[in-house]
Amino acid sequence: MSFKSIWSNGTVVLGGSNGPGPNRTELSEPFFLHFDYISNSLIISNTGSNNVIRYVLGADSYTYVAGNFNGSVGSTPTSFNYPSGVTMDPMGHIYVADAGNNSIQFFDRDGSNGTQIAGFVGLGNDNATRLTTPFTVKLDSQLNLYVADTFNHRIQKFLRY
Repeated sequence: MSFKSIWSNGTVVLGGSNGPGPNRTELSEPFFLHFDYISNSLIISNTGSNNVIRYVLGADSYTYVAGNFNGSVGSTPTSFNYPSGVTMDPMGHIYVADAGNNSIQFFDRDGSNGTQIAGFVGLGNDNATRLTTPFTVKLDSQLNLYVADTFNHRIQKFLRY
């Protein structure tokens, strides 16, 4: 939704009455978004469809960035199981908290190459190299990665690699 300056009325810009689903005008449990000012778009973790999408403001539909485009669950570096938090670095690379796989996935600018950079798929734990249901990711000015490691009740810092 977008709001005018007085914030009293909202306008649906994507999803809503289209219902949940995998079509490019539908959303399924959108969980988190990141505004990319360079492309004037929103990067959205479309959690219920297990993918990440890009919605250019004012467009009629979105494009897929990463994940399974049919909504299925996956456990590879290019697929997701409940993607939640998403952020971008200044070069346009995307970082995704893959909560169901206990990992953080990194995607280059075009989203075609995924790499697991933190955690271990399917192996939640409380040691320093493992995550348990990470929900949010943020980068600092030196591109160190901070992860809300939710069910380990902590914030993890991973140095820029």
